[in-house]
Amino acid sequence: MTSPNTLTATAIVALGGGVGAMLRFHAGRAVTAFSGPNSVFPWHTFLINVAGSLLMGVLAGYLAREGGSESLRLLLGVGVLGGFTTFSAFSLETALLMQRGLYGMAGAYVFGSIFAGIAGLFLGLSLMRGAA
Repeated sequence: MTSPNTLTATAIVALGGGVGAMLRFHAGRAVTAFSGPNSVFPWHTFLINVAGSLLMGVLAGYLAREGGSESLRLLLGVGVLGGFTTFSAFSLETALLMQRGLYGMAGAYVFGSIFAGIAGLFLGLSLMRGAA
């Protein structure tokens, strides 16, 4: 199989990302309508992340078993699921490290990603407070 050129690949990812973002928006609204707008627990994010991880597993398993074009992987994996949730990619990468027996690296990746993500958020908030 040949890979699409850079411009085509970018268009495929953008198309899928737009679809994934719209799916996330509507799924989030549906979950919030079900759980109630005053729910303290962020059910919408939690359920979208779990669903996206499940779908990434289904896609990765399908592509491993049946094969598939690079365009399909870009459209669904990078585009749709990337737009729906980046947590699905994080889950896949962690699972791949664990399947290779790299448990320490997987643990460091999980801890580092969560810690650095939260630290980055607080740094961004701090920078914006200073800019006000």
